[in-house]
Amino acid sequence: MSAQQYPEPTVGALIFDPAGRLFPMRSHKWGGRYVVPGGHVELGETLEAALRREVAEETGLAIRDITFVCMQEFIFDPVFWRPGHFIFFDYACRTDATEVRLNDEAEDYAWVTVDEALRLPVEPYTVKALRAYLRGA
Repeated sequence: MSAQQYPEPTVGALIFDPAGRLFPMRSHKWGGRYVVPGGHVELGETLEAALRREVAEETGLAIRDITFVCMQEFIFDPVFWRPGHFIFFDYACRTDATEVRLNDEAEDYAWVTVDEALRLPVEPYTVKALRAYLRGA
């Protein structure tokens, strides 16, 4: 078990470029599978502010037109690199840029259609967010 005392709120971004393509990135934290950028919410930070900060830190992209997609619970699932209890708040958003500056959390990235993304080795929580996005799109 972990030293974590409470569930940790996190945000994730389904980022779409001007051509409508999605940005997935491969992450060692998810066993080399594709994920969307995101991370924890700082104390005193809104979900939207956390989303903008995490996306900028991990990709260098500025995002806009943020819309809520779904909420997911993650409770000590071994697909992640460390144990944890997280609450994922997933959003869809847009960017005007396609030039990416990855930090050390990502190994690689792509700009693909949602259908193409679903054929990649994507971690299961991103798959759920993509399917929720498709149901609401």
